[in-house]
Amino acid sequence: MLRWLFFDVGSTLVDETLCDQARIADTLRTSTVSAEAFITRLHAFAAQNADAYKACLKHFSLTKAPWRSDLEQLYPGVPALMQQLSGRYSLGIIANQNAGLEKRLHEWGILPYFRVIASSHDIGAAKPDPAIFEKALAAAGCSPQEACMIGDRLDNDILPAQRLGMRTIWVRQGLGGLGNPLLLFRQPDAIIERIGDLSAALGLFA
Repeated sequence: MLRWLFFDVGSTLVDETLCDQARIADTLRTSTVSAEAFITRLHAFAAQNADAYKACLKHFSLTKAPWRSDLEQLYPGVPALMQQLSGRYSLGIIANQNAGLEKRLHEWGILPYFRVIASSHDIGAAKPDPAIFEKALAAAGCSPQEACMIGDRLDNDILPAQRLGMRTIWVRQGLGGLGNPLLLFRQPDAIIERIGDLSAALGLFA
């Protein structure tokens, strides 16, 4: 029986389009690499289920630019969706995030819906390390078979959750949405194009 839904944050609940654009511009500010070349390579790495930005930095010998959390914004309908789902499931977060995640969740008006928040900054482990998933499951008091991981990254969200025995839903948003599920040892249990389609996908598990 499915009891818990665990969510990634970036490009799953939160639209990072403006953040990505700002970081690319800052990364290339003093570089001779063109934005077109960088973005083309970024998409190619994403299609290989890689950490596309980190891979691009290495490929072009560039320095990491700061992340602009102030440019993050919830995808439309997320608060209403969390309210709806919290009436049927216990909700949690498993995410690679900088300090202050709970503050941002509060500002977006969705903090009360989450009973477990496993942030890499606070846990001391980052996805795809299974430790962050295991700590979240332990805090929830549920087995992997009672939980579903919902996220945009096949390498960070879907694959490690599958290996633990969790069900998975891949949300094809952001750069992670360019990934290739055929490179996984098993397909996600469901694939959706946007977070707003989640309720329908969960009906497959009923």
